[in-house]
Amino acid sequence: MYTNLIGHIDSDCFYVSAERVRAPHLRGVPCGVLGNQGACVIAKSYELKAHGVKTGMPIWEAVKVCPQAVFIKRDFRWYEVISRQMLELLQKVSPLVEYYSIDEMFFDANELGRIYKQPVEQAVFTLQEEIRYEIGIPVSIGIAPSKTLAKLCSDSSKPYDCRTLFTTDEEFLQSQPVGELCGVGWRSEKKLQRLGINTCLDFARADRIAIRDLLTIKGEALWYELHGEAVMPIVTRRPTHKAIARGGSIGRKSKDHARIIGWLTRNTERLSEALNENRMHAQLLTLSIQYEDHTGWGQVTKLDEPTSSFDDLITAAKNMIAHMPLTKCVSYMHLISERLTPQNLIQRSLFEAVSPSPLDQLKASINMKLGRFAVRSGDTLTIKELYEDEANDYDICDVSGKMCF
Repeated sequence: MYTNLIGHIDSDCFYVSAERVRAPHLRGVPCGVLGNQGACVIAKSYELKAHGVKTGMPIWEAVKVCPQAVFIKRDFRWYEVISRQMLELLQKVSPLVEYYSIDEMFFDANELGRIYKQPVEQAVFTLQEEIRYEIGIPVSIGIAPSKTLAKLCSDSSKPYDCRTLFTTDEEFLQSQPVGELCGVGWRSEKKLQRLGINTCLDFARADRIAIRDLLTIKGEALWYELHGEAVMPIVTRRPTHKAIARGGSIGRKSKDHARIIGWLTRNTERLSEALNENRMHAQLLTLSIQYEDHTGWGQVTKLDEPTSSFDDLITAAKNMIAHMPLTKCVSYMHLISERLTPQNLIQRSLFEAVSPSPLDQLKASINMKLGRFAVRSGDTLTIKELYEDEANDYDICDVSGKMCF
């Protein structure tokens, strides 16, 4: 019997569920949420999934598959409102809560039974009902002695159920493919499968040192967690960034040079903004491109000095993209800044501390008053339709405080 308990809450179809909070008539209706410029489905209800619509499917294809579906443009400001309501409710019933992502949270579950005056295995359902009643969001909850086991429990409980794990349950671990482990991507899964490790039980029974040799200390941590040892603590405050990135889908796939420069400029402006908001300078910049056939291209450049200046970053970014082959349509673009240093720790001279450039400060001041991107680079005029759509001025990466994504 385990004594320490950790909970994991995962919202069911979060974006769709959040839309249904303010539009109850959508309950039971097949509906999906659309990404950049309404180009593809980024989230779907269980009803829409049953019709065969998949995440990432182009909207024109999704409409053919399910003509009666309702499709809604994303609204991350609203999703953040709902997400923070969940966070606040959970903080009332647990002393430690980790804001893992916009729709997932870990929490210390040791006091759950005392707070609800029920055995934990009943209290977890009471918590689930309270979230549904107070906020309107259906969630699945897992309770176990480690974060890894708790997440396995909640994932296996979808949709809208709960699982509590008090003792080692080999039958449960055997039912979970090793790829379900958080931190085991498809490459790691292939490595494990070559060794005959196909399930979480296989992983738990494997030699710990062999797992560490194969998947580093992160894999070894998973091994301990599957044995009920909580080696991954609940983190209540996001650590200092080691990297800051901006980017994603460019909406309509394109090999038009001017349009791609427009997206590069947009992502660079947003990266400069994020660096200054976090009071960081970067000295390493990576540009990563994915083409429509899922092949990729990338380049890394070291900046002359640590900076968050848009002018410095866009100069480096344009120098990199000049070397990019443009024989195929681009579908995704990311800019990643690394080797970050707090701005107050950098000095150009004995008396001059490095701070955001005067132009960046002026732009930020105007945009604060008139609206985000009211002042922006002229290179973005090639994608002006993006700025005309309010849904595109706030992304998931703008939701602060999350541990990931």
